[in-house]
Amino acid sequence: MQVHRDIENLPAFRNAVVTIGTFDGVHMGHRQVIDKLKTEAKAVNGETVIITFHPHPRKVVSSTILGIRLINTLDEKIELLQQLGIDHVVVVPFTDAFANQLAEDYVKNFLIDKFHPHTIIIGYDHHFGRDRLGDYRLLEKLSGICNYQLKEIPKHILENISISSTNIREAILHSDIATADTLLGYEFFFSGVVVHGDKLGRKLGYPTANLKVTDEEKIIPGNGIYAVYVQPAGSLQRLKGMMSIGFRPTVDGKKRVIEVNIFDFDKEIYDQPLKVFVKKYLREEIKFDGLEALVKQIDQDKIDSLKVL
Repeated sequence: MQVHRDIENLPAFRNAVVTIGTFDGVHMGHRQVIDKLKTEAKAVNGETVIITFHPHPRKVVSSTILGIRLINTLDEKIELLQQLGIDHVVVVPFTDAFANQLAEDYVKNFLIDKFHPHTIIIGYDHHFGRDRLGDYRLLEKLSGICNYQLKEIPKHILENISISSTNIREAILHSDIATADTLLGYEFFFSGVVVHGDKLGRKLGYPTANLKVTDEEKIIPGNGIYAVYVQPAGSLQRLKGMMSIGFRPTVDGKKRVIEVNIFDFDKEIYDQPLKVFVKKYLREEIKFDGLEALVKQIDQDKIDSLKVL
């Protein structure tokens, strides 16, 4: 798969079959659109092209952007689309100028001039251009003039995508990993950089990697203890472990932290990225009557994690 970030220097796509969207989550609902994209491309010996945007359009056009939470970072989305066999992903910088171009200019100067599409696959409710005046009917009107085919994504598929995206976010926030994974079609994961902590875990016999998630928009599961797999940078191996997210009420309770204890692992990995695959929520955060009681519970958490893993 080729990833293009400079829309002024795109290649000459072969019979491009194009769809447009944020594809946050690249979940089971999205897979229906992607399957249609691949089927149409195969029928015309063409290439699949997904146009997506960065930053998320809501950050640019919405007046209420506080608290935006995305299932995937841009890099995660690209990784997932590559796994699905897409030929090209074009990441369009979403700016005020891009959002405010006239709808017809968007079609002619952007879609046609830069992609020369054979087919455009789009939802009936897709809107674009200044004041979101561009829609499916405009694309239909211009299809004969600009010489492309237009295929509609049915209403029920679009509604399923929207409902699934909302349900996935809610499930992750409420630690319902099983529901999230079912709707995603893969294990929910996130990445963080290992930073220095207070080394308390080491003193308790459970050294932890303290993770800093660098993308503030990435959704993180709710507080609690989880069974996880961990993949260090540059490794294909997934290691067993357990994760704590929360305020560590037994110790200080002041700052929300993400800590991962990797089983049977003693390498120094500070400043390195870790990918965490969240397998199962084990229990809520509890304030214990001291470190001895805390360690006893952590012993049990490891046993419970190994049963899952």
